[in-house]
Amino acid sequence: MRTISKSQFKPKSLQYFREIQKKGHEIIITDHGKPVVIISPFKKDSQVILKELRNSVLQYDDPLEPVAEDEWDVLK
Repeated sequence: MRTISKSQFKPKSLQYFREIQKKGHEIIITDHGKPVVIISPFKKDSQVILKELRNSVLQYDDPLEPVAEDEWDVLK
C-alpha cells in the first residue's frame, strides 16, 4: 500500500485515481505524517446486494388472487 502526503496528492490527484483504477491497489493520504484517508478501487460486493434484497420480494402462486389485508400494507 502506497503512502503519500496530501500536498503530493493534490496536484496529481487524477493521475493517482487512474493508477488506483488500473492497478487496483490502495493509497493512503497523510496530513502532517498522520494517515487521514485511504483511497481504494470500488468493488461491488454481490453478497451485500443479495443480503439487502433477501426477504424483500413477495411471491404469489396466483398473481390474480386477491391480496390479503396484512400483505397489502407491505406493498405500499
